[in-house]
Amino acid sequence: MKDGNDPARARNNLVAVAICCLLAIFEGFDLQSAGVAAPRLAPDLGLGPDALGWFFSVSTFGLMLGAAIGGRLSDQLGRKTTLLFSVAVFGLLSIATGLATDLNGLLWARFLTGVGLGGALPNLIAIVAESVEPRLRGRAVGFLYAGLPCGGAVASLVSLAGADPSDWRVIFYVGGAGPLLALALAIPLLPNSPRAAPVAASDEKSGFVEAVVGGGRGLTTMLLWLAFFLALLIMYLLLSWLPSLLIGQGLSRPDAGLVQMAFNLAGAVGSVVTGWLMDHPKGRPVTILAVFGASAASLIAAAMAPPSLVVFLFVGAALGATISGVQSTVYGMAPSFYPARLRGTGVGAAVVMGRLGSAAGPLLAASLIGAGRAPSQVLLALLPILAAGGAVCLWLSARSTATDN
Repeated sequence: MKDGNDPARARNNLVAVAICCLLAIFEGFDLQSAGVAAPRLAPDLGLGPDALGWFFSVSTFGLMLGAAIGGRLSDQLGRKTTLLFSVAVFGLLSIATGLATDLNGLLWARFLTGVGLGGALPNLIAIVAESVEPRLRGRAVGFLYAGLPCGGAVASLVSLAGADPSDWRVIFYVGGAGPLLALALAIPLLPNSPRAAPVAASDEKSGFVEAVVGGGRGLTTMLLWLAFFLALLIMYLLLSWLPSLLIGQGLSRPDAGLVQMAFNLAGAVGSVVTGWLMDHPKGRPVTILAVFGASAASLIAAAMAPPSLVVFLFVGAALGATISGVQSTVYGMAPSFYPARLRGTGVGAAVVMGRLGSAAGPLLAASLIGAGRAPSQVLLALLPILAAGGAVCLWLSARSTATDN
């Protein structure tokens, strides 16, 4: 931890990381609630593939807006204030999603939930990155990111508890109540983070520009945005459509839910392991090659596997561990490219670009399915996207000598 000779500061930093990881679990629950609710929500509200694709993606547009606003406010008002407000927003609007009775209400609630989720994520990353020494940053962000698939596993578990088609609403009620209750811990215990230095009025417009292109970061920022776009396209396509794709490959709905849980739990492990490996700079290229190569093999296995629960539990776990490893690689590298005073803005901008990918992923799957493509073909369509993302991450790893303060 930073300031390791100051026990009080070290303790505060540890508390900050722990609370951020807890909040990440609830963020992960809400991010994946749409995917696990979809098999029951669609028939209950009469949603076809196109409407379902928009249901999956509309929160992503909110995430983009929230990440842009939340990242900037993080550097101006402080991490804690912005984070707590964002958590309150996505908690309340998740409950509103469960109260929706038609497509319009559903889409508005998910959009505004996304605003809160998007505002929270850059702050979670920035707080964790700033609470540990640079040499531990990869594994710390890996632990944080592990909270997202853990939350998704809890969402899958909640979805398995209901039998009635309208029980999909309970998923969103739980996803809203959890973060609101967590605020009772976060408000008194999360240490206040320092505000960014005040900026002159004439410099206000240059804050974003300075963050993304200042100090020779322009090309690095563009490639980081591309890496986020590609990585999140793959992840959110799977998070949103995996249960439906599994059912299309012959699994029952409860079996698909179990595979989704295996995907998420293994994803938490893959995130932590990848983060730890990424903290060893000399081994980063090998780690990136291994993670992206294993992800490709897992996608092929998922496309070719027979409709057997046992087989898909192993395949789903491998897919979750490797795809989450891809996310951990991208998220773990991002904070090191920006100085502390601009980190919220820089990471927030990368998250915004990633959200374009997470919006495109579900819509891509909806388009392929609407065109008559089989589930296996949808999975195999991700291979060239994965290859491009791996190439970009390898290039970024070679430039990871950026500011690390």
